[in-house]
Amino acid sequence: MSTNIPTHHSASQTVKTLCPYCGVGCGLEIVETTKEPTAKFPDRFKVRGDRSHPSSQGMVCVKGATIAESIQKDRLLHPMIRDRLDQEFRQVSWDEALDTITTKIQQAIYNKGADSLCMYGSGQFQTEDYYTAQKLFKGCLGTNNFDANSRLCMSSAVSGYVKSFGADGPPCCYEDLDLTDCLFAIGTNTAECHPIIFNRFRRHHKKNPHVKLIVVDPRRTQTAEAADLHLAIQPGTDIDLLNGIAHLLLKWEKCDRKFIENHTTGFAEFEQITQLYTPEFVARRCAIKIEDLELAAKYWAESQRVLSIWSMGVNQSIQGTAKVQSIINLHLLTAQIGKAGSGPFSLTGQPNAMGGREAGGLAHLLPGYRFVANPEHRAELESFWGLPSGQISPQVGRTAWDIIRGLEAGEVDFLWIAATNPAVSFPDLVRTKAALLRSPFTVYQDAYYPTETSAFAHVLLPATQWSEKTGTMTNSERCVTLCQSFQTPLGEARADWEIFAEVGRRLGFAAQFPFKNSADVYAEFAKVTRGRPCDVTGISHTKLTELGVIQWPNPDTQTNLDQVRNKRLYTDFQFHTSDRKARFGAYHSKGVFEDPDEQYPFILTTGRLYGHWHTQTRTGRIDKIRQMHPHPFIEIHPQDAAKLSINNGDLVEVKSRRGTSHFPAMLTNAIAKGVVFVPMHWGSLWADNAEANALTHAESCPDSKQPELKACAVSLSIVKANQHQP
Repeated sequence: MSTNIPTHHSASQTVKTLCPYCGVGCGLEIVETTKEPTAKFPDRFKVRGDRSHPSSQGMVCVKGATIAESIQKDRLLHPMIRDRLDQEFRQVSWDEALDTITTKIQQAIYNKGADSLCMYGSGQFQTEDYYTAQKLFKGCLGTNNFDANSRLCMSSAVSGYVKSFGADGPPCCYEDLDLTDCLFAIGTNTAECHPIIFNRFRRHHKKNPHVKLIVVDPRRTQTAEAADLHLAIQPGTDIDLLNGIAHLLLKWEKCDRKFIENHTTGFAEFEQITQLYTPEFVARRCAIKIEDLELAAKYWAESQRVLSIWSMGVNQSIQGTAKVQSIINLHLLTAQIGKAGSGPFSLTGQPNAMGGREAGGLAHLLPGYRFVANPEHRAELESFWGLPSGQISPQVGRTAWDIIRGLEAGEVDFLWIAATNPAVSFPDLVRTKAALLRSPFTVYQDAYYPTETSAFAHVLLPATQWSEKTGTMTNSERCVTLCQSFQTPLGEARADWEIFAEVGRRLGFAAQFPFKNSADVYAEFAKVTRGRPCDVTGISHTKLTELGVIQWPNPDTQTNLDQVRNKRLYTDFQFHTSDRKARFGAYHSKGVFEDPDEQYPFILTTGRLYGHWHTQTRTGRIDKIRQMHPHPFIEIHPQDAAKLSINNGDLVEVKSRRGTSHFPAMLTNAIAKGVVFVPMHWGSLWADNAEANALTHAESCPDSKQPELKACAVSLSIVKANQHQP
C-alpha cells in the first residue's frame, strides 16, 4: 500500500521527521544528498536537528545524529517461515505468510478461544500501528491480550496519573524546564537518558543562581553531578523520602490549605501517615543525612515553581504507582500544578509511548483513554467499529508477564511480537526464554534480523522502520509530530499497520479495515478521541504538515487554527475525577521485593547509557556508538570491592536467585555502598553472558503490573582477575 507522501526525493530535498529513540521527541531534518544509495551508505542521508520543532529546538544527541547509519544494516527483507525452531527459515511470499498467520489465528480460536491469542507490541510503533492493532485484537478478535513494552516502561506513570487525576497524561511541558525555580529529579538519569531536555534545563540552571536541582538516585550519575543536592538513597526508599519531605512541609506549615480543601480529597489519611515519617526515621531508612533531607524540603518550600521529573527508577518498582502518587502528593500539598514551571512530569522512555497510551495500547486500556473494565467505554467502541454488542471482552487482557505465564500453562497458542525484543528486555530471562520456547506458534515482526527474539519465532515479517513509513508519534509533553517517510521500503518490508489491517481483512473484517494510507487510519483514530481527555479531533496529517507540531488536547471545536500548543493541563484545577478533585494517595513504604541477605548481600540496579538504546537493535549496528560503549560493566563501590578482593577490570560473576551473568568490574565512588549497577543493553548477540535481566525478577506493582526491574538481590565473586593490574 502507498504512504501519504512520495518515498523518494530529489537531491538536497529536506524531509521533517522525529527521532525514533526516547520520549523527548526531537525533531529531525533529513537531507538526501543523492538520488541513489552510494557505496558509503551514511553519506546518502544527512541528519540534523529541526530548529522549528518546539520540543527540541534544533538540538540532537549522538543517537539522533547517527540514526541514518543503521537504516540499511542487517535488515529483514522478506517474509520467512519455519515449522520448528530447530529448522532454518525459508523465504516465502507475503501471501503464504499472511495465510499461515490467518489459519493459525483461526485454529487457536477454534481450539481454545480468543484468549489463546496474544500480541506484544512496542512504544516504537507509530500511533497508526497501535490503533490498527487494538481494532484487530480487542475489537474484531474479541481479546484484550495486547500489551506493549510500555508495560515495562511507563505503566506505573499511567496508573499514578489515573489514580491522582482521574486520567492519564503528563500535565506539564518542556517550557516548564525554562521557568522552574526547583527541579526535583527522582529515579531519572536525565542527562544520559533524555539529554536534550536536560541540556535545556541546564542553560536555565546556570543563568539563574536561585534555581535549584535536587537529584534522588543511588548513583552519582551525570545528572547528579550537576545537582545542588544529591540524595543517594537506598533502592526502594523513595516513598520514605517523599513522605519525609511532606512531613516537614506540614510541620513548617508550607502547604496550601485553601487548594487542598477546594481541589483535593484524601488529605486527612495522607497527613496521618506522614506524621510517622520523622526526619530521624527517614534519614535512617534512606541512608542520608537529616540535614540533606531538611535541605530538600527547604528548597521545595521556598520555591514558587517546583517541577518534578521521573522515569524508570520510579516506575519499575513493586510500588511504582504508589511512588508516582507520592510525588504527586507533594504537588497537591503545595498547589504546585497547573501553572508555569511546576507540576509532576513523567518522562516517557520511548518515542511513542504516549501515542500508544492514547490508542489504548496496554492490556487494560482501549483507544481514547478508555478502560476495558468500563461497559460504557466498550459499548462506545463497539458501535463506532461496527461490531456486535458484547464483542469487546470485559476481561482485562494478559499483561507482558501474564503472556509468559500463559505460555508456561499451555494457555497461549498464538503469540505475535512486533517492534520489540523481549528475549533481552523481559525480567527473569531464563524463565522468559523457556516460556518462549514453549510457544506453539510465534510471529515476529521487525525491521532487523537477527535479534535475540528472532530465535524463538516461527514466522518472520519484515516491517518498515521510521525512515520508510509516514505516521504520527506523541512525545512526553503531548506534542504530536508527523514523521514523514524519506526512503522507499527496503526489500518487501511493509508498515506495521498495513500488516495488521491485511490480516484483519483475511479474517473476514474487510469493513473494519478500509484504510488506504496512514492518514486514513489517523483520521479514524482521531474521531475515537472526541470528548476524551486526549481529544485530537483537531489534528490530522494535513494539519500537521501545514502547522507543524500540535499538542493535545486539540478538539476540532477549537476556533483558532493557530492554537497548536495547549501547554499545560489542569490550569483551572479541575481534574478528570467524578467530583473534579485530585486525590491524595496515602502509602507506607514497602522497600524492595528482595532485601539483601547473607547469600545475596548486594542490591543490583540497572539502567541505560547515553549512546545505547534499549537492546542495541539499532545502536549496536552504529560504529561510533559501539566505540563509545564497547562492552558492558558492573559498577561497585571500592569499599565493597575491597572486601571481596575485586580490582578494576576483574571479570565478576553476578548471581541472583534466577541466573548468573559476567561483567568486568568498574570500581567507583559514584555508586552507593551495598548497591551495584549494570547497564541493560547487552543481549546474547552483543556480549557473552552479560544479560542484566538474567538476574532480575518479575514481581510487579499490583496496580500497574510493571515489574521491579530496578532492584534485585545478588552476590558477587571473581571469575577471572584482570591480568593488567599493577
